[in-house]
Amino acid sequence: QVQLVESGGGLVQAGSSLRLSCAASGRTFSGYGMGWFRQAPGKERQFVARISGAGAITTYADSVKGRFTISRDNAKNMVYLQMNSLKPEDTAVYRCAARARGNNSYDYWGQGTQVTVSS
Repeated sequence: QVQLVESGGGLVQAGSSLRLSCAASGRTFSGYGMGWFRQAPGKERQFVARISGAGAITTYADSVKGRFTISRDNAKNMVYLQMNSLKPEDTAVYRCAARARGNNSYDYWGQGTQVTVSS
């Protein structure tokens, strides 16, 4: 069982930066691939970024590539999403998720943190 708690969201102006954090429970954190997803009102959930268990492999959605950076600290059971050059279209609830090695889908989800970007 893995519990995930996000933090770091807020209201910012376009062009600003935010860093989201995701704290994970469990002693085998490095065995999970981690992802960030977002969902805006009235829209479907969207993949943002993911990182492998050891942190060596990262993947980004085209919409955030070059602006967002995902990272993890396995010693602290933490995953981060550094978001730079924020745009109003980045406004959404951001959730982190954990996927056990070998699984195709994410097994555990956090409750989410709101990010609002004003123009």
